[in-house]
Amino acid sequence: METLAVRRVEELLRTAARTRILVVGDVMLDQFLWGKVDRISPEAPVPVLEFERESYMPGGAANVARNLTALGAGAELFAVMGRDESGRRLVQLLEGERVGCAGLLAQAHRPTSIKTRIIAHRQQVVRVDRESRLPLDPAICRRLRAAVVRRLDEADAVIVGDYAKGVVTQRLLDELKSECRRRGTWLSLDPKPAHRLDLQGVSLLTPNRKEAFELLGRPDDGRGPDPLADAGLVRAAEDLLAQLRPALLLITLGEQGMLLCCSRQPLVHIPTVAREVFDVSGAGDTVIAAFTLAVAAGASPLEAARFSNQAAGVVVGKLGTATVGASDLLASDRSQGHS
Repeated sequence: METLAVRRVEELLRTAARTRILVVGDVMLDQFLWGKVDRISPEAPVPVLEFERESYMPGGAANVARNLTALGAGAELFAVMGRDESGRRLVQLLEGERVGCAGLLAQAHRPTSIKTRIIAHRQQVVRVDRESRLPLDPAICRRLRAAVVRRLDEADAVIVGDYAKGVVTQRLLDELKSECRRRGTWLSLDPKPAHRLDLQGVSLLTPNRKEAFELLGRPDDGRGPDPLADAGLVRAAEDLLAQLRPALLLITLGEQGMLLCCSRQPLVHIPTVAREVFDVSGAGDTVIAAFTLAVAAGASPLEAARFSNQAAGVVVGKLGTATVGASDLLASDRSQGHS
């Protein structure tokens, strides 16, 4: 059975409602411009989008936090944004989704990251990024670290979302690893290989396939139809476990699902349950949020992987940086015939 029974999902969701998870990392505002394309520009061979509407959604670590609250958990966000209109819009959106924003600090002279996606006929045409990757002000870094540590005693788990925008530093990560280890608090991390950090010793790492090979600094020779028979992928998983020593490694594989890896145990392939894929934007955020939430609610690693796989299968069927709610997850499970 590749999915959890409905009653087990219900049990986890009930317990999740009593959990509190801290999310630390880079936040951004996702802007979507929606329209249709009926002609090519006479000025250049590019499509002309006839604008219909625009929408905004929290992105990056902010999307991880809203995925948690969508599933019923308590979530507090710790990050740095600009002191600008985009930052104010981001806070307004997050507060509307019950995300705690006391740890969301504003820095002057630094813009809030904005990713603008242009969507035509349910397909993304192009993305425009407006952001700064310069180092953060040292004083705001100290404030951020102190704010997170103050809340750790009340947290069931911590998620770090590194998108290489400057918030996740080695000092912040080292302090989180030390403090979480001392308290026995679960620590999940979504890595960004281009941002070279010492990732050793976290509870969970969630790279996608491309990121897994990049973390090792080696090329991916291509994939076969069966991940467990893919020698390159299996070797990469084993080497990541040996080098970085996470308690668990979860490699997401797109339409092939995910690979759950733990030292001295067989790798487990979990096929995707997605029926339609419209947009993968933010799917990795859903995976790390749902997996961590399930573990905090008492799930085994395999149960947590299946729980997060079901959540990701729902969210890729939606357009935009979407979330999956408890009702979505249960409806998806029932549609697969589980009771």
